[in-house]
Amino acid sequence: MPTPEKTLPNRESFQRGYEGRPAWDIEGPQPNLVTIADRITGTLLDAGCGTGENALFFASRGCSVTGFDFLSAPVQRAKEKAAIRNLDVTFLVKDALTLKDTPPEWSAKFDHAIDSGLFHVFSDADQQKYIAGLHRVLKPGGHLYLLCFSDAEPGVQGPRRIPKQLLLDQFAEGWKMESITATHFGVRNEFRGEVYSKEGPHAWFAIVRKM
Repeated sequence: MPTPEKTLPNRESFQRGYEGRPAWDIEGPQPNLVTIADRITGTLLDAGCGTGENALFFASRGCSVTGFDFLSAPVQRAKEKAAIRNLDVTFLVKDALTLKDTPPEWSAKFDHAIDSGLFHVFSDADQQKYIAGLHRVLKPGGHLYLLCFSDAEPGVQGPRRIPKQLLLDQFAEGWKMESITATHFGVRNEFRGEVYSKEGPHAWFAIVRKM
């Protein structure tokens, strides 16, 4: 069953996480995104970019990347990484739930979007706001590559577990679900087999096309 809304993480919990180094803040991009890297060219939006590893990976491959997170601390770390690696990425502090209602100055349209661990932090209603925002900023035919926690992951530690049917339901209008694959999140080694499954948290990797 979906996690009740009252137990969903809030801003303060994420701020505490970034006071150290969160489980998902691994060295390099998420492995699932690497597997589809050849499909992504042109402009890319990284929604919930964290400290920027996924965004920086695609920038290193020649994509024009914009990443955003709603906390300033990980965005600042992402900017520092970009400077060290001499990569040109636009990193912004932005709330994903405002994408649909963004003022005219946010006029960018993207060929692709990636979401590694953002979708599952929202309630059902906020997921709909977020999805509507993604629909607004993606070009027609643009793809979203989404990695979220799966309900196959045991326990209650960490984010909400997402049933496959919820993904299908939330993207039923205005989108075509091309694939949903059972997989695992990449997390730091000390979280494997202790906090989460030893292979990494069970996840869904969905590829969705804007209609």
